[in-house]
Amino acid sequence: METKWGYRFLKNALFLKGVDNMLSTEKLANLRLQLLAEKAEVEEHLDQNDHFDFERAHSHESMGELSSYDNHPADEGTDLYEREKDNALLEHYKLQLGNIDKALEAMENGTYGKCEVCGKEIPLERLQALPNTTYCIEHSPDQVTSHERPIEEDVLNPAWGKFDMDDKNEDVAFDAEDSWQTVAGWGTSETPSDVAFSQDDYQDIYIEADENIGYVEDYENFVGNDMYGKNITIYPNPQHEQYEEALDEEGIMTSFGDLPAFEHDPYVEHDEK
Repeated sequence: METKWGYRFLKNALFLKGVDNMLSTEKLANLRLQLLAEKAEVEEHLDQNDHFDFERAHSHESMGELSSYDNHPADEGTDLYEREKDNALLEHYKLQLGNIDKALEAMENGTYGKCEVCGKEIPLERLQALPNTTYCIEHSPDQVTSHERPIEEDVLNPAWGKFDMDDKNEDVAFDAEDSWQTVAGWGTSETPSDVAFSQDDYQDIYIEADENIGYVEDYENFVGNDMYGKNITIYPNPQHEQYEEALDEEGIMTSFGDLPAFEHDPYVEHDEK
């Protein structure tokens, strides 16, 4: 078979030499040897890796496991990542072998060195750098770099940064960030070394754990008034003590700064009538 193929190869090489001096018999033979060496290398690599264990029926067989029942989810995630990586590598090698066989077939048919889309000659420099190609650079199917990302990244990415709003038009709806904080309140895998500020409780070790939930200002926990907005009353409680201690520590009268001793201009506008 090899002898027959070699005869047809030499015949087509002589034909190509008569048509185009770019691909001489010697250059074509060198490219063929390069393709055969590349094919042998890929096949040897696949054999040594046992085709990335994809000859088995299930991934558990390659790990010696019977099921996922007694495995930690983190271990399962690692195994899944490795499985997906092996699958991508296997597809890459299959594509490489397919291109090599296609180029060898083009040599046998006497069409090697010409783009199968436009029929133009492929530059020798491109063939020497990529002998398994059958396309010119303008019509190469690999010239477009995909920027598509896995859909799982939209779920795995943190909720912060998805809602770009200024303080003036801030949305108060229950969004993805609030959902994460609610779930994180039950505990996370974070440790005290993973947060910027120390926390007294492990249940508070997550991003913005000190954010007010259910109210805006701290004093809403201990200040009240009647239904007409009058008779403002302070109700002493632990939140009130913490608020006063924070003000004393900062040396200010209110959370938004000091007030003048005699305030003449009100902070809100009143109708003179």
